[in-house]
Amino acid sequence: MCELLGMSANVPTDICFSFSGLMQRGGRTGPHCDGWGVAFYEGRGVRCFHDPAPCHSSGIARLIESYPIKSENVICHIRQANVGRVSLANTHPFTRELWGQYWSFAHNGQLEGFVAQPGPFQAVGDTDSEALFCDLLNRLRSQFSQLPEQAALMQAITRACTDYASQGVCNLLLSNGDWLFTLCTSKLAWITRRAPFGAAQLSDLELVVDFGEHTTPNDVVTVIATEPLTSNEQWTLYQQGEWRLWHGGETLASGQLELV
Repeated sequence: MCELLGMSANVPTDICFSFSGLMQRGGRTGPHCDGWGVAFYEGRGVRCFHDPAPCHSSGIARLIESYPIKSENVICHIRQANVGRVSLANTHPFTRELWGQYWSFAHNGQLEGFVAQPGPFQAVGDTDSEALFCDLLNRLRSQFSQLPEQAALMQAITRACTDYASQGVCNLLLSNGDWLFTLCTSKLAWITRRAPFGAAQLSDLELVVDFGEHTTPNDVVTVIATEPLTSNEQWTLYQQGEWRLWHGGETLASGQLELV
């Protein structure tokens, strides 16, 4: 299985601390050594980095770890290959344009034998994850000619996710740059940091950061991960079937899929 990392913040924020912990699981403290990727939203643009090499030893990953790229929405993924070979084309997150927005997607799980519905969005690689992403976008495009209201969009996304979850494990992160949608069917956790900020200790690396030295009293930052990344903070575990829509570090909407 792979591991996910997402961030939603109300001000442009770097993810260096959390990424430093996650990259250790990409072949050092964890088995997820089959590639990695990250997408940072900056306004209407998205800055993406991918590498099929193990994250913990990747020169590109060391750049991300040390270079504070600031964003309000981030999606990151480290891969342990199940479906599809180890290759650049199969690294998450995957990105496509829909309704004049860049949509990014990362998936943890396996939908063996998944077949995407036909449509203009097609997979480049050979993972079930990318096929699922293209299927979702094809469904949305067939239902709406332009970006719909949030309630209608969430209804369509969660309806599709209910179908996907019935076919296998489907933990995922999805963003269009305005918000971050998260779904858990087996394992996912989140933590929201706000004033008063304190110190955090990574679980996979001897690194402590006092967020009080790097934030303002108005900052709100939520980090979502497959497994909690710190050892001295209280993370909240998602329930199976739980989904949350994040914006500015806060939950905009949430719900529960009816899993079979």
